[in-house]
Amino acid sequence: MGTRFISLPILSTLIAIGFTGSLKADDNLANIIENVKPNTSQTAVIIAQDKHSHFKQNAQQLFTPASTMKLLTAVAATKALGTDYRFSTQVDSYVGITNNRIKGDVFIRFDGDPTLQQADLDRLFKQLKQQGLQHIDGNVYLVGEQQENHKAPGWVWDDLGICYAAPVSRYIINNNCIKAKLEPKLADDLAKLSFDKSQPVTISSTAIFDKTTSKPFCELELQRNENNHFKLSGCFPGKKQLKLAIAISDPALYAQNIIDGLLKQNQISIKGDVLLTNKRPANTLLIAEDQSEPLSILIGSMLLHSDNLIADSLLKRIGQVTYGTTGSFSNGSKAMTRILTELGINLETANIVDGSGLSRYNLLSAQQLYQVLQLIGSDNQLNYLIELLPVAGESGTLKYRKGYNSPPLKGQILAKTGSMLGAVNLAGFIKQKETSYLPFVILENGHSPAVMDAEIAPFSVLLLQSILEK
Repeated sequence: MGTRFISLPILSTLIAIGFTGSLKADDNLANIIENVKPNTSQTAVIIAQDKHSHFKQNAQQLFTPASTMKLLTAVAATKALGTDYRFSTQVDSYVGITNNRIKGDVFIRFDGDPTLQQADLDRLFKQLKQQGLQHIDGNVYLVGEQQENHKAPGWVWDDLGICYAAPVSRYIINNNCIKAKLEPKLADDLAKLSFDKSQPVTISSTAIFDKTTSKPFCELELQRNENNHFKLSGCFPGKKQLKLAIAISDPALYAQNIIDGLLKQNQISIKGDVLLTNKRPANTLLIAEDQSEPLSILIGSMLLHSDNLIADSLLKRIGQVTYGTTGSFSNGSKAMTRILTELGINLETANIVDGSGLSRYNLLSAQQLYQVLQLIGSDNQLNYLIELLPVAGESGTLKYRKGYNSPPLKGQILAKTGSMLGAVNLAGFIKQKETSYLPFVILENGHSPAVMDAEIAPFSVLLLQSILEK
């Protein structure tokens, strides 16, 4: 049986807004919304009242969904791939290892595994060392897609140097991300830059710290150059160190350099070079393999931490599996639309561009998101997604968020956040009993940074607090 939806506690709602008469539930919720909705932004709300009825306001209007888009990705990936699906990074050669060598070329097939780490690749080479490999007579080819788009249309240029918008490629190592740190010096204002120098990137800095916060304009700038070269400039206000997460610009080159370093580290010599190619030959032998966690674990991480790289890697894989061709943002979006439409989701007015929600071109209505939640609640294959959602005040993106980490919301809201400049969205479930959940969607677009700086609680917090307070 699917998850059961139960009624909204209307009495507590009436008490929360000060009514004791016999107003209809819709009128009560409309009054709550009127009392807490912002004056400067646009909102849409759908909240279930029971299994067959729900309150709606602006349900058909289209909004920028931000990361609530990941709900659609989770559903489509589960249906297209299955919960046991794994990404697989494989090492092949024409012949096996004989007399401590491979006579010919070696092929490393990168599968777009969004969780593949340098340590995983190191284990692959150690597998080969344990089989006796010391020398490769040919080249080492890294198999991937050389012409693929690493970013979707509508991704903001300012985001592209930051790791939450890391390039989505068949070549992914270490999340295609470099961690660095800026620290103030005692002697002067020049910032001290530190990062793992073993990483095959170049990062330089002329940035300073504005220790007295006296400069009228103080912003840090990142310049991205060819060959994974980066330069930091500008300034950062204050005296506290700053952690940086810089997205790789050229993932294929990064992979080449990583593999070259791992060969040397494991003392495996090669006669040729580390090269790139689009395909591996059909007549090769599998000699080593690394597999990702199963899809259910990947989706859990995607939803809990709002992981964009996992989301868009899955989108591309959905496109590849559905259409039998190279996965892309374009065919992945079409495949996701097709899958969800076949499941009964009406996406005629929607615009789906990526799987993460990073694109400003994405458009969804509250009604469309609500239909996805209803499907998650009623389809046995999808029920597991509810328990993977962040829990207010307890896990993921809702663990420390103000308003969600205290009663009445703490522990009672399981939902996917959707936040970017101008968007503060929430879509998920209100927990009623151990296995009973009430679906809801609250969208807010046009949310100004000035309002956020004033520490005014988002519309979703005020609305849910008003509904749940007793």
